[in-house]
Amino acid sequence: MLRKEDIQKSQEVKTYIAWADDMLGSLGYTEHSFAHVTKVAQFAQKLLLDLGYSQRKAELAWIAGYLHDIGNVVNRYNHAQSGAVMAFRILDHLGAEPDEISAIVSAIGNHDEGTAFPVTEIAAALILGDKTDVRRSRVRNSDFAAFDIHDRVNFAVEESTVELSEDHTSVLLRLKIDTEISPVMDYFEIFLERMLLCRKAAEKLGLVFHLNINGQAQL
Repeated sequence: MLRKEDIQKSQEVKTYIAWADDMLGSLGYTEHSFAHVTKVAQFAQKLLLDLGYSQRKAELAWIAGYLHDIGNVVNRYNHAQSGAVMAFRILDHLGAEPDEISAIVSAIGNHDEGTAFPVTEIAAALILGDKTDVRRSRVRNSDFAAFDIHDRVNFAVEESTVELSEDHTSVLLRLKIDTEISPVMDYFEIFLERMLLCRKAAEKLGLVFHLNINGQAQL
């Protein structure tokens, strides 16, 4: 049985993640390297476990989260689909079962806005983990004067937490934003589609998605 440790130890996977992040860096995108994919993987796994799903389904969500951005090594455009195909090759080579490969690649292929949809619980957990990872440390640009709107919004986020309610009925993204760096409206200008996608993903898991910015409920 394929384990997440097999994915972590794979030099092939490490290379693709590093290269994909470098490609995005050359385009001026925020960090998509090991910090991001590990955070997404851990969130997806823990969310499914907390909601009572099986250990195995949660581990498959971890694997999907860890591999979800490798398609950026090909191109940012349609990276979800190219990443799913790449993941298929990796997982097949590692001897994964077809049913589990299908669960992982369907989540990866449906995670990015524009073509995304929470087709399964694994896809839903992946979407929530990916789209709620907003934080200052993802900004690569060290020249504040050269920040674009994505840099400003991410850099303005001083605190970011995602919480499952105690009664397991809702999931809350709580942000503290320095509005002198970026007004709240800028966040919605670039992330509204992602937040609506989070709402759909939460619904797939029987949850309600909430967004709170600086103590004020937004969604």
